[in-house]
Amino acid sequence: MTAVTLPRTPAASAARPLTLATTINQSLTMAWRGILKVRRTPEQLIDVTVQPIVFTLMFTYIFGGAIAGSVQSYLPTIIPGILVQTVITASTVTGVQLREDMDKGVFDRFRSLPIARIAPLAGALVADVLRYLIATTLTVVVGLIMGWRPSSVGGTIGAALLVIVCAWALSWIFAYFGVIGRSASSVQGISFLILFPLTFLSNAFVQADTLPAPLKAFSDINPVSHLVTAIRGLTSGAGAGSDVALALAGAAVVVAVFAPLAVRAYMRKA
Repeated sequence: MTAVTLPRTPAASAARPLTLATTINQSLTMAWRGILKVRRTPEQLIDVTVQPIVFTLMFTYIFGGAIAGSVQSYLPTIIPGILVQTVITASTVTGVQLREDMDKGVFDRFRSLPIARIAPLAGALVADVLRYLIATTLTVVVGLIMGWRPSSVGGTIGAALLVIVCAWALSWIFAYFGVIGRSASSVQGISFLILFPLTFLSNAFVQADTLPAPLKAFSDINPVSHLVTAIRGLTSGAGAGSDVALALAGAAVVVAVFAPLAVRAYMRKA
């Protein structure tokens, strides 16, 4: 009697244990899905394409003369500030898009597939690194066109990597909000409510010494200020060892706290 080989069903495939390599591969596939979404709706990149250009030109030419005496004198202050503000603001999109996918039932479809449950969340976080890279590149390019001259290529690349790492760490906070939030608009509102005070009550646009005493005290302990100072030190060659260490330590703490929270909340709903 001839044995008949039945085709594998999704249920049979799902019963097999998933290895780390398979989970990583599936997460990268989900990241590619996120990139394809951007290709089909490029307007999703407005916040990391148009915003860096508009903010850099607007803040520099409006405030440069009043704050630093001239546009050229203001560039070493404003470009690192705009870079930090733009890239970390882009991290809010992680939570908003995650909430939108969950509301549309996309993640319910993923749940029926024989894939690792964590893959859609991990893929979304990986895909958003492209957004940070685009925002960083455009801000640096616009600054160079306007006359900003960093001290070294290596320092500029190090600054770019530092701000991308910190933005990725922050995206875990907004991913958590995206999972537990009631709607995409509420996630976006909460995210900006957190980021706007942190970015504007920092040394991103003006030196902290010029602020009133209460605001200066807040700016001095503001993690965004440490990140901006680190970026300025790396791009100017002045050195920013302690601030780089503080920025990386802060990013590590954020990931250590919010990554488990986001994963736990996601796994309950996935």
